[in-house]
Amino acid sequence: MFDSGFGGLTVARAVLDLLPAEHLVYLGDTGRYPYGPRALGEVRGFARQISRYLLDRHGAKCLVVACNTASAAALDVLREEVEVPVLGVIEPGVRALVSATRNGRVGVIATVGTVASGAYQRAVAAMGADVDLTCAACPGFVEFVERGETTSDQVHVLAERLLDPVRRAGVDALLLGCTHYPFLARTISDVVGRDVVLVSSADETAFELQALLRTSGLARPPAAGAGCHRFLSSGDVAWFESLGRRMLGPELGPVEPVVW
Repeated sequence: MFDSGFGGLTVARAVLDLLPAEHLVYLGDTGRYPYGPRALGEVRGFARQISRYLLDRHGAKCLVVACNTASAAALDVLREEVEVPVLGVIEPGVRALVSATRNGRVGVIATVGTVASGAYQRAVAAMGADVDLTCAACPGFVEFVERGETTSDQVHVLAERLLDPVRRAGVDALLLGCTHYPFLARTISDVVGRDVVLVSSADETAFELQALLRTSGLARPPAAGAGCHRFLSSGDVAWFESLGRRMLGPELGPVEPVVW
């Protein structure tokens, strides 16, 4: 599993809870975060490099792209190029979003790169669901999360400005289309209103991974015992350990460095 930094730990948490017997290797590419403002071609190159690393060095039997920007940029390419199943976070999130709405008006907030890619717009259209979709880019959210600053006055002011399009659209279900955003759920809910359902793709992605492993015969049997968990970072490992443990929990042990 990989992400540009810490956000994918929301997916990792859901996977650890649902699939405790599975071995997990999580790579946070914090040396090159954030991915959101980068060109999609550059992000695609990062995703291919990381995928190859997880396959060759760690023998991954399945890849989870726990990053919305990387999913938008590279999921189709990775599914063509690698020899194991590849799962992203966009399609599971969209399915949960569509099932959550009552009035048919839904929203997605994501990074600039993800919104510009049109990936969520295409995923909603592919479902054929009768919903009105409003997308809003939220530059700056990732940086607040990575600093561990999730409830400050500054992030609240930023949220009020960036979330105005979805608030005016009257959405009743809002997909947090970046794995960092669940850490801002309290602030986002305060701004858009407590009656708006916030949808995170983390749990849906974990359920989809469970189904994929079972149907493909790749699942590790529960009788084999608890899985081992390894965490890697291409940036400051001490910072990743400190902030990552607060976000994930005690399962995040010593972080191993990765140098590109």
